[in-house]
Amino acid sequence: MSRLQRLFRIAWVFCRYRLDIFLPLDELPAPLKLFFLLAPWHLFPKPKMSRGDRLRLALEELGPVFVKFGQILSTRRDLMPDDMAESLKDLQDRVPPFPSDQARGIIERSLGAPVSELFAEFSADPMASASVAQVHAATLPNGQKVVVKVVRPGIEKVIHQDISLMYLMAGLLEKYWSEGRRLRPVDVVADYDSTIHDELDLQREAANASQLRRNFDNSPLIYIPYIDWDYTTQSVMVMERIKGIPIADVPALREAGVNMKVLAEKGVEIFFTQVFRDSFFHADMHPGNIFVDASNPDDPKYIAIDFGIVGTLAPDDQSYLARNLLAFFRRDYRQVAELHIRSGWVPPETRVNEFEAAIRTVCEPIFERPLKDISFGHFLLRLFQTARRFNMEVQPQLVLLQKTLLNVEGLGRQLYPELDLWTTARPFLEKWMRQRIGPKGLYKSLQTHFPGWLEQAPEMPQLVHDALLRLRSSGPTEDQNRAALALMKEQNKRSERRWRRGFVAATLIAAAIAGSQPETRQLAADMPAWGWALLAVAGAIMLRGGR
Repeated sequence: MSRLQRLFRIAWVFCRYRLDIFLPLDELPAPLKLFFLLAPWHLFPKPKMSRGDRLRLALEELGPVFVKFGQILSTRRDLMPDDMAESLKDLQDRVPPFPSDQARGIIERSLGAPVSELFAEFSADPMASASVAQVHAATLPNGQKVVVKVVRPGIEKVIHQDISLMYLMAGLLEKYWSEGRRLRPVDVVADYDSTIHDELDLQREAANASQLRRNFDNSPLIYIPYIDWDYTTQSVMVMERIKGIPIADVPALREAGVNMKVLAEKGVEIFFTQVFRDSFFHADMHPGNIFVDASNPDDPKYIAIDFGIVGTLAPDDQSYLARNLLAFFRRDYRQVAELHIRSGWVPPETRVNEFEAAIRTVCEPIFERPLKDISFGHFLLRLFQTARRFNMEVQPQLVLLQKTLLNVEGLGRQLYPELDLWTTARPFLEKWMRQRIGPKGLYKSLQTHFPGWLEQAPEMPQLVHDALLRLRSSGPTEDQNRAALALMKEQNKRSERRWRRGFVAATLIAAAIAGSQPETRQLAADMPAWGWALLAVAGAIMLRGGR
C-alpha cells in the first residue's frame, strides 16, 4: 500500500468514527476551519459510543503500529483525559501469525544454516504472534528447550510509513493547538518512533535481557531467561524456554498455594530495585510478560520475558524522584514544589507558594484515606496533572517509569488487594537515600570520580586564567576589570603553590583508595588498615589547608 493509499485509509477511518471531535477547530486559521466544517465526515452519523471507545476502535482498525501507539498513550495521563486513557487500556494487538515457511526463511538467512541443522525440533505453529514478531517453540541439538523469536517480514516498511504520517499529524497539532507547545506531540511521536524501532532489533532486546539477568543473578526475587547469543541476530533471537504460571491466572496461583502477599510485595521490591539500585528497569511489565515460579509456594519467584522496552534514569532524576516520594510520605509539600522547580520539571519562574498550595489541595484529601486504599500510581498521575497548570513539560525520562509503576501496582492489587505500596516502598527509599548520601555513598562517589578529578587537576590553573582573561576582555565596567586583574595576579602567585599541595594531597588520597581495593590489597599487605586511613586523612587536611 502506497503512502497516499494509506493516508486515504486513515482519512476513511477518521470519518467513520467521527474523530473530528478531537480537532481544535476554534484555534485553526479561517481557511482550515472552513475546510473542516465542510469536510465529508459530517455525512457519517456519530457512533453511539464514548469518545474513548471510538478512538480505540479506530486505532485497532488502523493496524498494529497505531495499536501500539494507543497502548503507550493509555499510560500518558499527562496527555490523555482519564476516560479516554481507560478506553485505550483495552486495546488488543490482534495480529494473525505469518506463515511458518516465512519464519523458517528468515531464520535460515539470519543464522546461515537450515532450520533442521540449527534445531533438533522446531514447531511450525507459533506460540504467540504480535505486531513486531512471533515466537516458535524449538529444541537445540544439545536438548535445551528454547523459544525462537522472529521479526515479522515487511514490518519495517509499514512502521516507517505509519510513523511518517504520525509526524505529519503531530506537527499540525503542535502548530495549531494551544496546548501543542507544552505537550510536544512531535516529541511524543519521536519517543514512540525510538521505542518501536528498538523493538525491531532483537539483538538489542537480547542485550537488555542479559543486563537484567546479570543485575538479578541468583536473586530470590525474579528470574531472567538465558539468551543463546550463538543463535541471536537482529532478526532472530533464541532464548531459554521458561515454565511458570501466568501472573494473571490468579485461580491457578491460589491452587498452587502461592503466598499472594509475598508475591505482591516482591513485585514492588523488584520495581524499586530496578529503578533505584540499577537505574535499568523492565518497562513492559504487563501481565502477558510476567510468570510465576511456584515451586516454593511460600517464597514464589517472578519470571520475566519480552525485554524490548527498558527504561533508565539519570542519577539526578533518581535523586529528585526519591526525595519527592519521601517528601510525599512526610506531607512536606513545600519540598515537593521546590524539588520540581530545582529539577527543571517546571519552569524556574514558578512561584513556590502557589505551586505548594496546588499540590496540597490535591494531596490532602487523598491522604485522609487509609494508605492501602490509595493508588500510588494514580496519585502521581494526579500530581502531574496538577503540575500541568504550572506549565510542566512532558518529561520523557519519567514516562516509562509512570507506565511501569501503574502496571506493577495494578498487578500487586490484583494478587493481593490489601497491598499497601506506600508502606512497602518507604523503607526501600529511605535505605537507598541513606546509602546514597551516607559514608558508603560518598566513598563510592569518590572512587568513581576521583580518577577524572586527578586527570583534570593540572589543567585547572590554566582554565581559571583563561576565564579571567575572557572576563577582562568582555567586562562591562572598569571596576570589574580592575577586580578581575587583581584576582588574576593573586591567582598567578598562588596557583603553583596550590598545585604542588593539591598534587601531594591527591596522591595520598589515591593511594588510600587503591590500598583499600581487594585487587591491590595484597600488593601492600604490610600496611595496616589504619595506615591507609591516615593517608586519606592527611590528604584531606592538605586539600583543606590549600584552599
